Amino acid sequence: MNWKTNKDLFVAFFRAGILGYGGGPASIPLFHKEAVERYRWVTDEEFGDILALGNALPGPIATKMAGYIGYRLAGWSGLASAILATVLPTVLLMIGLMGLLTSLRDSAIVQGMTQAITPVVAVMMLTLTYSFFKQSKKGLGLGLSIALVIVSLLLYQGLALHPAVIIGALLAYGLLAKPRKEKDKDRKKGESA
Repeated sequence: MNWKTNKDLFVAFFRAGILGYGGGPASIPLFHKEAVERYRWVTDEEFGDILALGNALPGPIATKMAGYIGYRLAGWSGLASAILATVLPTVLLMIGLMGLLTSLRDSAIVQGMTQAITPVVAVMMLTLTYSFFKQSKKGLGLGLSIALVIVSLLLYQGLALHPAVIIGALLAYGLLAKPRKEKDKDRKKGESA
């Protein structure tokens, strides 16, 4: 058992969990900061794959991502460290603040704090979205990436289709479509022959 890796997993996911105000989706950019930028456990592309897979499966996204990354790095002990670190801040805050928030729920200060944090979470999500769009543009090309964004938006917002259905359809498309890199290799082979 690698104690340093487990400690790093715990610290990284605890930090993301304690600062991830707004639940799982709000902590995804924080997970990205820890797993990709700070510790370099996974690449941007791998993080995108983990996020897509996590979104397609039932349950909270934060625990699925933490569990996968923890297991990948340190096996079962890493999985336990990462999930415990992700869940522990919420449990501690729920227990400690439940009575206080209930009594102050109508307070203008508490409502103002909640409203002030919302734009910050939106900016973090937009930044991560842009990063994923740039990544998809490399593999799919600009036109197809924009088309898939528009189709996904129409299906999600216009038809109120569940995100898992859209993700599943796009995963199926990705399995059936030949990746752009392979098409370029085939084209180059044809030109050189």
